[in-house]
Amino acid sequence: MNATGLAPIGHQRGLSARAREELRSAIVEGRLPAGSLTSVRALSEALGISRTPVREALVDLANEGMVSFERNRGVRINDSKGHDILEIFQLRRLIEIPAMRDAVRRFTPADVQALARELAAMRAHLDDERVFMQHDRAFHRVPLEVLGNARMVAVVESLRDQTRVRGLSTVGRSRDLREICAEHQAIYDAAQAGREIRAAQALERHLLITEELLRVQAQADGRAPNQANGQMRWRSES
Repeated sequence: MNATGLAPIGHQRGLSARAREELRSAIVEGRLPAGSLTSVRALSEALGISRTPVREALVDLANEGMVSFERNRGVRINDSKGHDILEIFQLRRLIEIPAMRDAVRRFTPADVQALARELAAMRAHLDDERVFMQHDRAFHRVPLEVLGNARMVAVVESLRDQTRVRGLSTVGRSRDLREICAEHQAIYDAAQAGREIRAAQALERHLLITEELLRVQAQADGRAPNQANGQMRWRSES
């Protein structure tokens, strides 16, 4: 039940929120490995705070599907499952695709420029996956933020974290960063032209490709059962 690699948190206000963010980062970055078992006590000692805010933070993370409480054992960092990938991307499609369609209708020149900046930053960091993915996230946030729904942004961010915590990434295995850039370029081109349906379809294609590659990867790693309903479905371009 070792919880090394966590950054101590000072005794200030909002300890529960700060603990939640540090624990989430540690899980996403692999400092708390998927499948490992720890405890409230070990985590509170590593963070340098009392158990109460740590327990509160863990309850929030459990609600997000990132950890599970195991009776008489401790806290489990959730491992990857192919079914989880399907559920995560189903939710992302339900949220992000209609959001993209609605957002493009509202885009201002500044919003289009924001998309262009993030896409350019992705291209500028093809040799740095960590920075590349930061701008990938920011690209996806632009249309969500245009709609002004902070909860929607938070949900999608949480879903993305749940994919990362499962230790799965297509980069370097089934596609490279240039291919991911090309998928985002198609989204940008349609959005820049004000074609909301085409932009939504390009986003859907990107999410379906990512989902399928991650699902196949999880199966290849022996961490997921076969999913008969995981086949990709393509919609025609408008």
